[in-house]
This record gives sequence, C-alpha cells and structure tokens, in this order.
Amino acid sequence: MPDISVNFAGIKSPNPFWLASAPPTNSGYQIMKAFDAGWGGAVWKTLGVPIVNVSSRYGSVNYRDSRMIGFNNIELITDRPLKDNLREIEEVKKYFPDHAVIASLMVETREQWHQIVRDAENAGADGLELNFGCPHGMCERGMGSAVGQEPEILKLIVGWVKEVAKKPVIVKLTPNISDITEPAAAAKLGGGDAISLINTIQSIVGVDLDNFVPYPVVDGKSTNGGYCGPAVKPIALNMVKNCAQHPDVNLPISGIGGVENWRDAVEFILLGAGTVQVCTAVMHYGFGIIREMIPGLEGYMREKGFDNIAQITGKALPNVLNWENLNLDYKIIAEINKDKCIGCQLCYIACEDGAHQAIGLGSNGTRVPYIIEENCVGCNLCSLVCPVEDCISMVRKDSGESHKTWKERTDEGSIPVTFNDKLAGGLHHQIPEPLSALKKR
Repeated sequence: MPDISVNFAGIKSPNPFWLASAPPTNSGYQIMKAFDAGWGGAVWKTLGVPIVNVSSRYGSVNYRDSRMIGFNNIELITDRPLKDNLREIEEVKKYFPDHAVIASLMVETREQWHQIVRDAENAGADGLELNFGCPHGMCERGMGSAVGQEPEILKLIVGWVKEVAKKPVIVKLTPNISDITEPAAAAKLGGGDAISLINTIQSIVGVDLDNFVPYPVVDGKSTNGGYCGPAVKPIALNMVKNCAQHPDVNLPISGIGGVENWRDAVEFILLGAGTVQVCTAVMHYGFGIIREMIPGLEGYMREKGFDNIAQITGKALPNVLNWENLNLDYKIIAEINKDKCIGCQLCYIACEDGAHQAIGLGSNGTRVPYIIEENCVGCNLCSLVCPVEDCISMVRKDSGESHKTWKERTDEGSIPVTFNDKLAGGLHHQIPEPLSALKKR
C-alpha cells in the first residue's frame, strides 16, 4: 500500500488532503468531524479581530444541470471571539494529535502579529497560514489582498511573524495580481517556510435583472466577492506551476482552487503541490467526499508504481514548456467514427463557424460529417464539442522524425516575426509589416 502521509515544511499529516480556511473550518466541532471522516489537516477559518459579517453572503455560477461550478462569497474572517477559537484549537489537538491544525491569521500591526502568533502556537497549532489573499472587505482595511499585491509589504509582515514564530509559516497568496511569482518570491525573502495558493478571485457572479443588484444581495445592494470552485481550477493549476518552476521561490506549495476529487488533487500534486486544500466541494457535498479521495489517490499511486507522495510531486513540471519550445512539426487531424456518430452535426457547426472549415456534410441524405484533411489543423475543437465519447479522435499524421520549435525556426529566419528577449518582463512582440499596415487601416 502506498504511503500517502506528508511532511509539509515540517507539518506532518496522515494524508495531503486539508480543509482550506473557510466556513467548513469555522469551529472545533466541524474540524473534529472532518478528521473523523478522514481529512488529514485543516486550516482554521482566519483568526483576527472578530468581524460582524453580512447576510446574505454567497452566490454561484451554474451551468445547465451543474450546480455551483463557480462559487462567490462576501464573507470575511471569523466572527467568533479569539479566545473561543484558541480553546477549540487546543481541544482538537488533544483528540487528534497526529492531524495537522494550521491557524490562519490576519491582523494589522507588528505588535498584533506577534501576539496572535504566540496565542495560536500556545493553543497547539502545528503551523501558521498568513492570509494575504482575501479580495473583499479586509483588503479595504489594508489587509488581505492589499498585502498580497504589494511584495515589499508582504515580505515585511512575513519578517514580523518570523521574529517570534516557532512553527512553520505558510504565506497564502492572492491570484489578483499580474505575476504571482513576485509575492511568492517575497514570501521566501521574508523567511516564509511555504506558500499556499490560490485564494479567491475578485468577482461578481451575476446581476438580478429585475432589481438591478449583483448577487449576493444585502438589503438591495451588493459588492464584489471572492470567486472559487471548479471554475477556477485551471487558473490555480497554472499559478501553482508558475511558482513551482520559478527559481527564486523554491518553497513547499499547498495547492488550492477547485479541488473536488482525487483526480483534481493529483493534478495539483503533479504540478508541484505538496498538499491540497479543499473548500467549495465540502460546502457543496460535505466532508464525506474524503472517502472517495483517499482510496482514489492510493489506487492511482499503486497503479503507477509510486510509493509515496514525494515521488509524484512536481512530476509533470518538466513537460510544461514555454510555447516557443513546442514541436511545430507535430501533426494530428480529426477522425470521425461513423458507427458512433449520431448525426447531431455539432462538430460541423463548430468547425465551420468557429474554426477552420475542415468538416463537410455527407451526401445522399446522411447526417454523418466527414473530415476535410487538407484543412484540418488538429485544433481539437470538434472532439471537444462532440457529445459522444470517443466518436471523434485525434490521429497523428507526421512521421515522428522531425522536431522543430518556433524558436529554432525564428533563429534560422523562416518565421518573419522578431522578439526582443532583453526587455524586462519577458518577450515583446513586434508586429510584422503586413499586420502593421492592416492595423493602421
């Protein structure tokens, strides 16, 4: 049986599945219930000066028959007295000494940070997570994402915490920034022991068309909230990858954002996360989802021949390249299985109007489309819109012997587009003359 226990920056946990700092970790009762179900760790709902929260607090984006593919909240940090939370942290550690309990913290001054760090550690917290990500309410008071968007301030506060902290310090980052690696590197410079990401994305999920108020509605008014749930997973995966690959970060990563099942969790781990944190899925389906996640992870590791979590952490990173290093000679085209095709013609419509006009309609009254091979660029759109599994497959057509990248072709002069690698911030595109002329007209 593979070993799924983890040692994350010195914080030990029986498995990599943690609850994120959020409503599911608002009390000792909830966290002990979660640990009973099988969760390996929990990040306590953010402690600080208690806040009076609003009503209502949540909104969602629904798609067809799927509920809550995106979830929005305008709830702030804990509304419970600090002494109650600290007492319950102590109780949880008494009954679950081998599970990870991390205290999420958010205050303002250096003195307040020193005091709350000592309080949390005295209560028995195994680690501290600094909430520099909240995109609403708290940032308006100079906390949350207001810190996460200012790397120098973030580094300063991490330094304040490290002056007194004896337990590992995890810095939680905001995605509401152009380059997440900048605050990640600042966390390292400040002395942070690990980072967690992503926090929620600033958002408005919809507007009441009759009353002209965004959701959720608070006495006829609203505000932007924090977006999470399955819809944000692609953004979170990319930001985790960016931090994992950046040479100036080099810190353990706790991945957050859209994790609903063991497959989602494995994707985060393969891109560099040592643990994964879950919130929205628990708010939707309850703590019991862990009963699928643990055997799913164990089964995957056993099937692939992995003995422990460290062996799969970051295993996909060598395969994530800059676009300029991809093989331009690799060629695939679509192929339609006529026996499986139901004649819905969604592939034809998508390709005809939205892609490369590489699908034709059959003659003699048949509704089965066919591929126009000379037009097909292998974009995958037809296979993505097809409602029948494995009806459209992408078949390799090149010999497999030729490999030439965009960069190599540019260097040899076969691609008339120039880039200036020396400009700070990456590659700067200079538009070729024909496109420049079109743009002027």
